[in-house]
Amino acid sequence: MPLASQPAGRRERNKQQKLDRITAAARELFADRGVDEVTTQEIADKADIGAGTLFLYAKSKGELLLLVQNSTYADALAQGRSAAESIPDVLDAVMAIVRPVVECNRKQVDNGRTYLREIVFGDPEEPHHREALLLTVQTEEAIADVLQRDERITADDAGALAHVVSAVMFISMAATINATRPVDDILQEIERQLCAVLPR
Repeated sequence: MPLASQPAGRRERNKQQKLDRITAAARELFADRGVDEVTTQEIADKADIGAGTLFLYAKSKGELLLLVQNSTYADALAQGRSAAESIPDVLDAVMAIVRPVVECNRKQVDNGRTYLREIVFGDPEEPHHREALLLTVQTEEAIADVLQRDERITADDAGALAHVVSAVMFISMAATINATRPVDDILQEIERQLCAVLPR
């Protein structure tokens, strides 16, 4: 039965199944070899779809990376938010949000750094890029919520400080000098910088 003549529910299921196959194929290939060493044709072949179909779901390899990384970023953010709820110290709670995000970004360092570059320079009109930008906003909101536990920090200041925290985290993860450093070293660097800007 041609796709156009299928019931809407079945079309949506077929579309979701293809998206799931594309995501799984891209995730596996990117994890094994890194985004720069994988072609879109290899992803299409592994997902058992045509290259033209692949580009209906993601228009570039960068968008494919965003598709893959966004889901792990969302999981990391949820984990960090949950951990922060039970931590009374504001800096420790902020670091509880930061830690899983950094860990998720560093699972495959080149992929993580490329993901950050795509967030900055990618096309904000593309859906996976929009989702990545939304995740960065949600991260800042989670950090701002924690910062407002400190009575000295107003809502406006919390938003500004959360943006600073996000920038520190972003630069620490993206910096070439940190490419080979372990996660704990990067987290210590972030914490040292946050100690300089957050009220103590």
